[in-house]
Amino acid sequence: MITLSLIEDQREMRESLVECLGHAPGLRCVGAHATAEDGLREIPRENPDVVLMDINLPGMNGIQCVARLKEQMPKIQVLMLTTYDDGDLIFDSLRAGANGYLLKNMPQQELVQAVQQVQAGGAPMSLQIARKVINHFHKAKPASELEQLTARELEILRLLAKGHMYKEIADHLAISMSTVRTHISAVYEKLHVHSRTEAAMKLAERE
Repeated sequence: MITLSLIEDQREMRESLVECLGHAPGLRCVGAHATAEDGLREIPRENPDVVLMDINLPGMNGIQCVARLKEQMPKIQVLMLTTYDDGDLIFDSLRAGANGYLLKNMPQQELVQAVQQVQAGGAPMSLQIARKVINHFHKAKPASELEQLTARELEILRLLAKGHMYKEIADHLAISMSTVRTHISAVYEKLHVHSRTEAAMKLAERE
């Protein structure tokens, strides 16, 4: 039996969710709250497996509530259930600790399945939400080559670009020549270059 609580400020929607989920096989609704503040006070006592969370709530919003609830109950599973498919709200919710993001227009059976999935370790999302998440990562720029360098590699590259010889770099950083060579080899590989000049040019492009 999966127990669940929900936070939804619209009374009709709240009652509909209780009716829908409370009578689904294997689910039991142990609490329904109109505000985040009520939920934060009562949910620790109810100790549900899963919480359904609206975003647009009076007072504290659902995203803030997720973060607070996760601090109190780190293992609790939280599903956002909202009308909003805005990208910022999706990622703010996930960063706050939400385990899934659903839209309220989803069919009843899919909602029941989402509760079961999140309790089983999944991260259910409505189809159009999943598409937005995928598109976000497709558009995300990969880290630049220089950003892949460690702090030490970047330090050595700067010295190299200034014309310092390997021994001078080793003395300056109090490391061995062998270590310098190892770092420079890694720098060349990450920057896809084969010489000091090419590496220095890559650095100059950024700095």
